[in-house]
Amino acid sequence: MKSFEVLTMGRVGVDVYPLQTGVGLPEVASFGKYLGGSPTNVAVAAARYGRGAAVITKTGRDPFGEFVRAALADYGVSDRFVGTSDIAPTPVTFCEIFPPDDFPLYFYRLPKAPDLDIRAEELDLDAVRNAAIFWITGTGLAEEPSRSATLAALEHRAKAGRTVFDLDWRPMFWPQADAAAARRYYAQALRHTTVAVGNLDECAVATGEREPYAAAKALLAAGVELAVVKRGPAGVLAMDAGGRAVEVPPVPVEVVNGLGAGDAFGGALCHGLLSGWDTTRTVSFANAAGAIVAGRLACSDAMPTEAEVETKLRAVNGGTSTNSNASDEVNSAV
Repeated sequence: MKSFEVLTMGRVGVDVYPLQTGVGLPEVASFGKYLGGSPTNVAVAAARYGRGAAVITKTGRDPFGEFVRAALADYGVSDRFVGTSDIAPTPVTFCEIFPPDDFPLYFYRLPKAPDLDIRAEELDLDAVRNAAIFWITGTGLAEEPSRSATLAALEHRAKAGRTVFDLDWRPMFWPQADAAAARRYYAQALRHTTVAVGNLDECAVATGEREPYAAAKALLAAGVELAVVKRGPAGVLAMDAGGRAVEVPPVPVEVVNGLGAGDAFGGALCHGLLSGWDTTRTVSFANAAGAIVAGRLACSDAMPTEAEVETKLRAVNGGTSTNSNASDEVNSAV
């Protein structure tokens, strides 16, 4: 059985983005339809670098579910683990685009999204354990049965290979937006992961710490081997289990749509980890990828190739390679 280089688990849906910027949804005249959902976009981004990628998720039994499967195939991402749930239609997400830093999101995932109906007994645990990188998100811990399925997958994997936890705090997906409850489940997940990635708000939910260095140390103390703390315009801090820290400054970018930059970061982070690059090169590459997507309209469609990222880094660093420091300014993701 084929083992995947990158296997992600969690949210999927259809992004319906306005083709006009600077106006609210009541005034928008036309929209584009794109594959969406953060872990799904991460798999797409990894596939863009030639990585064998798949996603564990569920859609509704509807035409948008068919679109998700067709889009995954077009991007070279396996749909082997994409199930179907009858609890609700495939989720749709609308956004408004007010560059450079205002991108309101409107999630249609009620009463409950199919990707939260993933069940532990349905998982291919061998595929989970054998993947070179297994990527989960905080949203997968928000409700049952997805919560138990996510924790079961992590426990079975037992830190085989690289296991990445995207902290992904989305309060609207949690009952009563309960950060205290989230922290308890985050702590369980962190014990089984080797890499944690999150912005300052997400780190605060996971650890109670907002100061970047304190948050990174708290994530390491919780059990991970590499903590990546995104600091927005201040760049990114990465710290390993030995306490070695790398600070990566922002890459200048004219923002078109900041949504999806974090997913581009994630896919590029996976590529760097799989390539055996050092932390500086890996995070610099990931941040340049995020900056590229921040300068484009869509998420999945916008994911760059390795050549595009290298070109961006050379432009930023005066012709030097990815061994130099660079970072994106936008760290949000659908």
